[in-house]
Amino acid sequence: MTGECSPHHGQSAQVGEPAHAAVLKNVPGRKTDTKDAQWIGELLMHGLIRASFIPPIEQRDLRDLIRHRTNFIRERATLVNRVQKVLEGANIKLASVVSDVMGVSARAILNAIVQGENNPELMANLTSNRLKDKRESLIKALEGKVRQHQRFILTELLCNIDNIDETIERFNQQIKEYCSPFEKAVELLDTIPGVARQTAELIVGEIGTDMSRFPTPEHLAAWAGVAPGNCESAGKRLSSKIRHGNNSLRVGLVQAAHAATRTKGYLAAQYRRIAARRGKKRAIIAVAHSILKIAYHLILRQEPYQDLGGDYFDQQKPEATKKRLVKRLQKLGYEVSLTELHTASLTIA
Repeated sequence: MTGECSPHHGQSAQVGEPAHAAVLKNVPGRKTDTKDAQWIGELLMHGLIRASFIPPIEQRDLRDLIRHRTNFIRERATLVNRVQKVLEGANIKLASVVSDVMGVSARAILNAIVQGENNPELMANLTSNRLKDKRESLIKALEGKVRQHQRFILTELLCNIDNIDETIERFNQQIKEYCSPFEKAVELLDTIPGVARQTAELIVGEIGTDMSRFPTPEHLAAWAGVAPGNCESAGKRLSSKIRHGNNSLRVGLVQAAHAATRTKGYLAAQYRRIAARRGKKRAIIAVAHSILKIAYHLILRQEPYQDLGGDYFDQQKPEATKKRLVKRLQKLGYEVSLTELHTASLTIA
């Protein structure tokens, strides 16, 4: 038995096929392992156990590579945080001036610190032209005291980061080769706002390109764990907490949703609309849900993403939008008088 997805609801497992563990757990068992195994075999003979989906070998290989690359990326982020902690311990506030502690300019400063440089002005001269306007702030941020043991720690951390960077690059090359059968799908998903190539590879590695295994986009969203829960008893809605699902896919979708909120299209408008009413966390999950449903349709239809525009929701109910904005202005103490543009033009004529 396995914990893989079971997209086809109601499809029974056949002899020799893996059974869905999450469904089988809810089936009443027996007292001992032997009797329990006999009972499961009897259920299987009568077609009462739902089958579990196992992806093709090509998709499993790609998925394994992508998940390991994700682990190395997380390890790198942990090491970068440790570098930042060592700098803070030496009273060096490099992160308050530069946007990326491991960027080109910041890395040149770190190499100078490791080599024993203590002069803030000399280290500030190592930066690129982009930081010339922040020279005074940078000099103040570098006025710390790095002791010998801290230089040793920084040296080891930077060496580990360089090694992981090389490992990640090798993973990228290997994943690119294994992605060749799915290259078309990856390119289509890359057109979604907030979805970069790495995220597109992650989505394809987790769900594949055969959408027939998921009857609807909602089934896919529920399997991934980005759909609201459905807990109702006696007509009372109890909880809408998201269900357990594919954790790797959910994390990637949430990261893509955060990136999409900084765009100017439909997904950003959806985030702002929901965040104002339900909060930022629910809004992010809703955007992640939409991204996955969009990916489902793009793979199914084999066509690139077409954005609906940032004013999509305003155009759906223009009267409601007008009343809401007028009401907000009235609360601020303004008297509002509206005139339609086409009516005004006719009057002038």
